[in-house]
Amino acid sequence: MNDHPGYRPVPRAPGGSGRGRAAGMLAGALGGVAVVLLLLTVMWVLEILDYVVFYGALDHYGIVAHDTEGLVGVVLAPFLHAGFGHLMANSLPLLVLGIMAAIRGVGRFIGATVIITLVSGLGVWLTSPPNFITIGASGLVFGYFGYVVARGLFDRHSFDIALGVVVAVLYYSLLWGVLPNQPGISWQGHLFGLIGGVLAAWLLRRRRPVSRSDY
Repeated sequence: MNDHPGYRPVPRAPGGSGRGRAAGMLAGALGGVAVVLLLLTVMWVLEILDYVVFYGALDHYGIVAHDTEGLVGVVLAPFLHAGFGHLMANSLPLLVLGIMAAIRGVGRFIGATVIITLVSGLGVWLTSPPNFITIGASGLVFGYFGYVVARGLFDRHSFDIALGVVVAVLYYSLLWGVLPNQPGISWQGHLFGLIGGVLAAWLLRRRRPVSRSDY
């Protein structure tokens, strides 16, 4: 029995909330996918402009380690690449992992992208050799990997757990990229991108409502 005055139960159509929830998830997923495609479009447009108009000069706007002016690269570096080969190598995993990261909605995806970009970029700025310029979206790739895998652990939702397992199985080889064993490759960006993804999954996890009993 409910002791609150004025309480009146409202009948609910069977299955209505389920359909509404599914429609909301679909709309959020489509919005997230649109953001992923927008990110890739910006990267390709900038690389074409850099090749045709600026002759590679845009690459100097990457992250310049230990240089305060180079901090602007924390935001710009993920959109810049050292040629079309570099961009193509990042595009497919960014598309796949980005869509998997975005499937829970555009709001959480944008939040995760911001966290990953800042953690990865600042980590590179602090730990790379002095005056070393770092560009490329691989920090986002590793970040989305970490985000999707860790999201299942923190949210404890069956769908997210299953998706995290699939991503871990398909892309586990990415973890070798966090080791300093490839000259010319920013393992720092990979490592801190991965850390940023796990941190984003924790910060953006869905809080479970606390159950309450009325006396």
